[in-house]
Amino acid sequence: MRTAFHFFRRLRHPLCALALFAISTTAALAQVSPLTSALEDFVRTQTQGLPGKVNYAITPIDSRTQLAPCQVFEPFLPQGAKLWGRTNIGVRCLGPASWTIYVPVQVSVSGNYLVSSRNLPGGSLIGPGDIAVRTGDLSTLPTSILTDSAQALGKTLKNGIAGGQPLRSDLLIAPWAVQQGQTVKTVSSGPGFSVSSDGRALNNAADGQIVQVRTPSGQTVSGIARPGGIVEVSH
Repeated sequence: MRTAFHFFRRLRHPLCALALFAISTTAALAQVSPLTSALEDFVRTQTQGLPGKVNYAITPIDSRTQLAPCQVFEPFLPQGAKLWGRTNIGVRCLGPASWTIYVPVQVSVSGNYLVSSRNLPGGSLIGPGDIAVRTGDLSTLPTSILTDSAQALGKTLKNGIAGGQPLRSDLLIAPWAVQQGQTVKTVSSGPGFSVSSDGRALNNAADGQIVQVRTPSGQTVSGIARPGGIVEVSH
């Protein structure tokens, strides 16, 4: 009894109280760690294909949030959200409890992007000398920003822009792969066969766009325009 009495008296000492607080805090952090790990794994996996160096910061869960113990976490992106800039990640507990929370996260992507090297009037055909490369946080720029010169070269500028302005896909027009009135070759292929014939394009179309073609027999078919006057027709 005497030994036990002295033990409990020692617990009243400030240093002992501090030690007990540290133990309880460590235990609480250990409970949060699997959730944090699941969130970090999710962010790393989902941002692997982004064009640049990815940095992220996950906002710690509010200590006042009361969550039932969970062994299996399922992170997900809310509908319409993406891991770009400031956003939220949803987390479902799959067992033994059942709850869902949303955790704020900031994702920045440091990489190269294209700007105009000088003032360019509308209608300009973009060449190598019209492009300059800058480095910055892509998440702060429009989502249509161009990051590779191949995305801009040979395309036409819709409207004039000043030097140093970011080049965006919505500012450029792709060259026509097929022009109205042009003689084109329609190509149709499938398992075990490939058929081609000539025709005349009825509209302008860039690479990947739909073009209508009139065949020598007078029939009109639709296909996908490809460079070189090729039209892919599926059946």
